[in-house]
Amino acid sequence: MSENNRHHPQQNHFCPAETMSEDEDPCRPSPPPPPPPPEPVSKKTRNCAAVHPSPHSDRVLEIVLEHVLQFLTVRRDRNAASLVCKSWYRTEALTRSDVFIGNCYSVSPARVTTRFPRVRSVVIKGRPRFADFNLMPQNWGAHFGPWVATMGKAYPLLERVYLKRMSLTDRDLCLLADSFTKFKDLVLVCCEGFGTSGLAAVASKCRQLRVLDLSDTEVLYDGVDWISCFPEGETCLESLIFDCVECPINFEALESLVVRSPALKKLRLNREVSIGQLYRLVVRAPSLTHLGTGAFGHPEPQDPNDQEMDYGSAFSACKSLVCLSGFREVMPEYLPAIHSICTNLMSLNLSYANIGVEQFKLLIQHCCRLQVLWVLDSVCDEGLQAVAATCRDLRELRVFPLNAQEDVEGPVSEVGLQAISEGCPKLESILYFCQRMTNAAVVAMSNNCPDLVVFRLCIMGRHQPDHITGAPMDEGFGAIVMNCKKLTRLAISGLLTDRAFAYIGRYGKLVRTLSVAFAGDSDTGLKYVLEGCPKLQKLEIRDSPFGDAALLSGLHHYYNMRFLWMSTCQLSQRGCEEVARALPRLAVELLSYEENEEMDNETVDVLYMYRSLQGPRDDAPQFVRIL
Repeated sequence: MSENNRHHPQQNHFCPAETMSEDEDPCRPSPPPPPPPPEPVSKKTRNCAAVHPSPHSDRVLEIVLEHVLQFLTVRRDRNAASLVCKSWYRTEALTRSDVFIGNCYSVSPARVTTRFPRVRSVVIKGRPRFADFNLMPQNWGAHFGPWVATMGKAYPLLERVYLKRMSLTDRDLCLLADSFTKFKDLVLVCCEGFGTSGLAAVASKCRQLRVLDLSDTEVLYDGVDWISCFPEGETCLESLIFDCVECPINFEALESLVVRSPALKKLRLNREVSIGQLYRLVVRAPSLTHLGTGAFGHPEPQDPNDQEMDYGSAFSACKSLVCLSGFREVMPEYLPAIHSICTNLMSLNLSYANIGVEQFKLLIQHCCRLQVLWVLDSVCDEGLQAVAATCRDLRELRVFPLNAQEDVEGPVSEVGLQAISEGCPKLESILYFCQRMTNAAVVAMSNNCPDLVVFRLCIMGRHQPDHITGAPMDEGFGAIVMNCKKLTRLAISGLLTDRAFAYIGRYGKLVRTLSVAFAGDSDTGLKYVLEGCPKLQKLEIRDSPFGDAALLSGLHHYYNMRFLWMSTCQLSQRGCEEVARALPRLAVELLSYEENEEMDNETVDVLYMYRSLQGPRDDAPQFVRIL
């Protein structure tokens, strides 16, 4: 669960992640040019003529501006340029090739295509991140159909589509493949609703396809062999990621595709690919830079007359490999085969690999250049201590729970966190699931890793204090926001009082995303945050004691935010209606966890608010009430 334009949102000026001002509607005709100046008869009149340039000079300035804007590649910079004046607004729109839609319901597809007529790349995000934790009912929305139908007519030269948490069908993928003759890149992250028939349409019709990436995406198996649908002959494929596709794979067709794709650099396989088949692919594609291993175990029975597979030599030949993932059904006895390539690795994802401490220590001691590491907590504190001793350049660490139950004894704790903070001073991002923590370890992290941009500490037991002193975790999180001056994303949990939120409001001036779970004392805590964090864009809260007073304290800021999510808090329908009345351009949705449950004025299961130009959406299901 990229993530952002923040310039004068009160004007509702549409940028990729913003909204468009009614005063700047591109459908309105341009004002007529000023009348030509009179014949110059004196120095004074000549000066007046300089103030009123001719239409020809205006066009020259527009051409110059177009060339200058080509060098602005950061969305925030382009958004700022579009706010200068109407001429810059129009020119920026004509020169923008990439559009980012942070919420698919923030603006209509038609308005986007009218505003930006020459787009080649589109990023669209749908459901909020808490949907990943089953906190959003099924079939909420975020349909790709209206978008692909509109873009198919407006963007014939579209080359790239990136979708996150969107719902799309096989029909949508067929329309995409038919509409864009030069289509090259399709990236689907946490999406659902389509099957192998849709993938087959993309594979067979998009002849210039370079990227087909499916990450954490549900793909329905409808019996179609989509791997065999790629065209015969040499392909343009550079990246093929399907590790999440839980269906059988035609390995012969896959092997042939790899051979016919000389530019292939990224390949991530699903669990249907055995280690023996992986060996054959690696031998045929030694220039890979990113590899997802698939199952990494259970080799097929081998003919006694066949040459024994030397897995170590095959991996050693992959001199360019810098990113390794997969290991979904890892057999520890095969892990030594990858030791030889670990010295070059920059990224290692073991978040599906349930390996023991000793096997992990033998592996990680070779990863001296590692910058990104994802692991399960099965590596224990001892494994994290080995990481700290070896990976001095580590920039990102994620530790996921093997067992996410609240009442189990967790294998990682403050010991592992403190070891990481002491051994990895360049750390910029951490996600850490654990069952117990101390303020001292979190304070040490803030002191030893001052460059932290992302700090997400998830203490799975509800309302857990410092397990040594019994005190709330206020001082630990307070130290993070005080000492980590670059912090933009923060997730907090454990036993927290209003004091922790006061720290965040006072020192978290750059925080853009805040996630709160099972924390807080009263409405005052949330008031501190809403009044003290001017950059806040995304606020996610679950199972916390915040009510209407806290909600209404943020009226001055909600137009500046992308969304607010509050589930299982203490909100009333009346309080939500007050927000809807005060901020008419804000979409206020009330969700019920039970489809047939009638909402009363006393309780709200879920409040989801987001800024929108198009008004209430027309595809809301029964369990959604839009105020």
